[in-house]
Amino acid sequence: MHPHDHKGLANQVPIRNAPVPATATLPMHQHMGAPAECLVQAGDSVREGMLIGKATGPFSANVHSSIPGKVKEISELYLPNGIRSKAVVVEFEGEFDRSGKSSEAVAWKEAVPEDLLGVIRECGIVGLGGATFPTPIKFSVREGTRVEFFVVNGVECEPFLCADHRLLLEKTQELLTGIEIVRRILNPDRVVIGIEANKPDAIEALRTAVRERQLDFRVTALKVKYPQGDEKQLLKSLTGREVPSGGLPLDIGAVVSNAGTVFAIYEAVVLRKPLIERIVTVTGPVLARPGNFKVRLGTPVGALIEECGGFTEPPGKLVAGGPMMGFAMADLDQPVTKGTSGILALSRGQSRAFPETPCIGCGRCIAACPFGLSPTVLYKWIDHGEYEEALAAGLMDCKECGCCAYVCPARIPLVQGMKLGKFMSRKKKG
Repeated sequence: MHPHDHKGLANQVPIRNAPVPATATLPMHQHMGAPAECLVQAGDSVREGMLIGKATGPFSANVHSSIPGKVKEISELYLPNGIRSKAVVVEFEGEFDRSGKSSEAVAWKEAVPEDLLGVIRECGIVGLGGATFPTPIKFSVREGTRVEFFVVNGVECEPFLCADHRLLLEKTQELLTGIEIVRRILNPDRVVIGIEANKPDAIEALRTAVRERQLDFRVTALKVKYPQGDEKQLLKSLTGREVPSGGLPLDIGAVVSNAGTVFAIYEAVVLRKPLIERIVTVTGPVLARPGNFKVRLGTPVGALIEECGGFTEPPGKLVAGGPMMGFAMADLDQPVTKGTSGILALSRGQSRAFPETPCIGCGRCIAACPFGLSPTVLYKWIDHGEYEEALAAGLMDCKECGCCAYVCPARIPLVQGMKLGKFMSRKKKG
């Protein structure tokens, strides 16, 4: 698919620091897997970067305080993706341990991969492209498994979002160091950086830096299409290999990491900085001044809207993420989390709901699905509560990219149906 990318609103705006929040709300569930175990209680004092949530299993991740202060309360909230999570509410107080102070780079080149993985685990690094899969698990390659390709995902094909684009431009050297760290861990045969051709300045910046540092990394310009940012689609474009149904990139000898994740790895290993902030695109046609911000986790969305000059007209919908795969937000008090790549404010015209009509059997959803599924058949199984049949028809291969719903002339909520089907299938399995 080729939806209009709408990136011109913010992709020329350099990253700037968002204001430090007066109150940071830090959910214990900011990753795929079990929520972290809360280590603090109301009244406790916390420092910047202090561990406040401990990973409870291999697919969990540590959570750290993004600001110094005092724990106001332990609350519960619903995240935009519908997950209910315990959250630590910290009121800003005291001095920063890191911000505004020089930090000495840590020598890492002689470190063994296990030690580097340990640092990444302690710092709570997860995939920052949206999936929030714990990075140490992705990098824990089975003994005897050969990694042929390490692929850096700089595609950022989701419309409106450009946080990774700015990162590629402004933190080029740090990103390359992060890639070298990952190469030390995985020992891949080849390193490939994939960037879509609509980011020519980022492509040139990476190629120039790679040449100057005499690295053997390949920077590849890719045809602009959606959803090429999905790792399976990206690997097909870069390697010509197809990840099998139900399989993982490692099944074809590859590991993929988002550019934002690689930068977080650099900060964790070289600066010993836990994941307490990330780059977020705050954009949309009803914002006065869209931009890209370095945001402390737990910052309320409303504070970022204010930093952009507020709304020029009442928004029709606020979205955490992009328009294709993001989640609608109920209010401006929602906090920025590890998985928040963008905040999108759509106009009422862009977000208006169309009436749903019966499926006309046009086949557009089948033609648009990048994974070769039949969305209309899956939806019918799910709509009738036949979840086992939907699973047998490939439901778990769906990446919820939104292509099917985007092209459906009947306006059937196909993506919501796939999400419901997965949820109900997991629920039935206990």
